[in-house]
Amino acid sequence: MAGREISYGEAINEALRQEMRRDAEVILFGENVSSSWRVATRGLKEEFGRERVRDAPIAETSFIGMGVGAAILGIRPVVELMLVDFSLVAMDQIMNQMAKSHYMSGGAVEVPMTLRAIYGAGTSSGATHSEALYALFAHMPGIKVAIPSNPFDAKGLLISSIRDDDPVVFMEHRLLYRVKGPVPEEAYAVPLGVANLVREGSDVTVIATGAMVAQAAEAADELAPKVDIEVIDPRTIIPLDEEAILNSVRKTGRLVVVDEDYERCGFSAEVAAIAAEKAYGYLKAPITRVATPNVPLPYNPRLERHLLPDKEKLDRAIRAIL
Repeated sequence: MAGREISYGEAINEALRQEMRRDAEVILFGENVSSSWRVATRGLKEEFGRERVRDAPIAETSFIGMGVGAAILGIRPVVELMLVDFSLVAMDQIMNQMAKSHYMSGGAVEVPMTLRAIYGAGTSSGATHSEALYALFAHMPGIKVAIPSNPFDAKGLLISSIRDDDPVVFMEHRLLYRVKGPVPEEAYAVPLGVANLVREGSDVTVIATGAMVAQAAEAADELAPKVDIEVIDPRTIIPLDEEAILNSVRKTGRLVVVDEDYERCGFSAEVAAIAAEKAYGYLKAPITRVATPNVPLPYNPRLERHLLPDKEKLDRAIRAIL
């Protein structure tokens, strides 16, 4: 439908609905997935019934483990975590069983499971309800990690994740659920591992993920009269489109990475290392990172805003390397 716009949450709902209609082996369960206030899963239980859409108890280890077992048996489960912070109580199931079963079985079994997880700060929810944590999953071989930044990618990446034979951690930023954008009505797949060139430029490369992509685009627009900024959204950090990043850095000679995950050992550090190792001779200035400092996220909204990366911090970083 030409010109149709829906929200990020509605795009996720549409992807789930279309894939469940297409493939009877796609099932959904997790915390409060049948609740009417959950826009991403609203109405699915009414259409597909309790056998395919089930609320899970607050016992992440058990229902994530159930998802792994179902996937090994040939089902395509979509398992939802209310918040990614809660994954920490189920790391054995995620980092060992979900990630390694295909390898440990010598390829005899597959784990076509999608683990959806809400992440991100900005609501003064405190240190155990506000984290990003996607670098944890990217660190473990065997897991793919998708981080959609807009409604179009949310639908297309989720469809690709559900259809993929490998386990995918699908990260949904809490502040993006109401953001609207153009989304085709028909089903479509955005390939995993292909970056999106959000804005073309020649002076500085900005790599941004999730909710930071819009912040980067706004900063680029505001600086446009003086600085020509290229903004790239990797879309997935595993697999990572290294060539898109390196080609841009070789063109601009300057790199800023903006990332809501923790700075230490985070995704921003990985991108910086890739650029330093493979495009060092093209760099005209030191690589700069704008990420969350390595301290627990506070409840206090002023302190939270002080810590989080944003357009203003990115603006200062860009000006500094110029």
